[in-house]
Amino acid sequence: MTTVFDVSQQIQQWYPVALAEGWDAIGLVAGRPESTVESILVTVDVTESTVREARERGANLILAHHPLLFGGVTSVAAVGTKGRIVHDLIENNIALLVAHTNADSGLEGVSDALAAVLGVRDLLPLEPKSVEPLDKFVVFVPEADAKAVVDAMASAGAGRIGNYERCAFQLSGEGTFRPLPGAQPHVGSVGQVERVIEVRIEMVAARNLRGKVVSAMRSAHPYEEPAFDVIALAEIPDRLGLGRVGDLTSATTLADFAEVVARQLPSTHHGVRVAGDLTRPVRRVAVCGGSGDSLLAAANAAGADVYVTSDLKHHAVSDHLAEGGCAVIDVAHYASEFPWCEHVANRLASTYAASDDNVSVHVSTSVTDPWSHHLRSQS
Repeated sequence: MTTVFDVSQQIQQWYPVALAEGWDAIGLVAGRPESTVESILVTVDVTESTVREARERGANLILAHHPLLFGGVTSVAAVGTKGRIVHDLIENNIALLVAHTNADSGLEGVSDALAAVLGVRDLLPLEPKSVEPLDKFVVFVPEADAKAVVDAMASAGAGRIGNYERCAFQLSGEGTFRPLPGAQPHVGSVGQVERVIEVRIEMVAARNLRGKVVSAMRSAHPYEEPAFDVIALAEIPDRLGLGRVGDLTSATTLADFAEVVARQLPSTHHGVRVAGDLTRPVRRVAVCGGSGDSLLAAANAAGADVYVTSDLKHHAVSDHLAEGGCAVIDVAHYASEFPWCEHVANRLASTYAASDDNVSVHVSTSVTDPWSHHLRSQS
């Protein structure tokens, strides 16, 4: 039986909460963690139409990219749109889970999915995100007590690397010490040099867990004065972060690549807007799902021939082009993020297909792009 908590944990594993911006509102918004999930609906936005679609499909959980509630909320009375949505969710036993900026920066996230449908490969982040700083713990412990110390440190959060836990390196050697007057040695005698076969244990942990891990180690260690080191590790650039830049398998023109964008993304009234010489060659492509004008300079610095994103402003693009920047393609915000819905739905479907649980996963067919018409000026 799959629960709301199970799905939430799976999404958090793929897109850790630590990747979200501080202002964001992600995670479980509505629903009981212990409730059973038999069907999931994935959508860009939570609207009355997507909730109605979830109800019609018999979905127990909606996974949305955009948060329903931003900022402080003092009422969810059903007198406004968002209040009605909250009531519809609760009254129909539909949980709501949000993965927003954590999915923007995470691996196989929003920009990865956008790049994939456009044929862009060998991806790197446009704005790398620092991974959580780590400490390395080096502890020396008698051989017989090594397992207990590793278990204690792992329970405190040490030894977690990606999708693995309790990761530890161990090496045996000889430790020596002479207890001084006042000492109460676990082995040996005061004033006598003692030689003990000890195990050197190395584990890593998030820096914010330093105190907790040291406390757990001390509690499990048999010595009254354990020998240990805590080493702050250097931060190494990762594949996490906003936007992506990579290459097409073969060069094309801006005009032809724009046609690919129009063909591969959902149709919207916004359409596909292009800024730049249509005959210019395109091989290196930068993308950012959602609002991406803050990464224009980064796309240019990464050597992109074209940058695909949404919500670009007049002056930002005008100044960018005037300074010799790369070509720009502007698409609807909804369209740039929709490929992630399909991608994460496939990931969830594959995950639950491998289990005995019969969980169906659907991508919403409700187009939540707010623009309803696009008329070309006649004058």
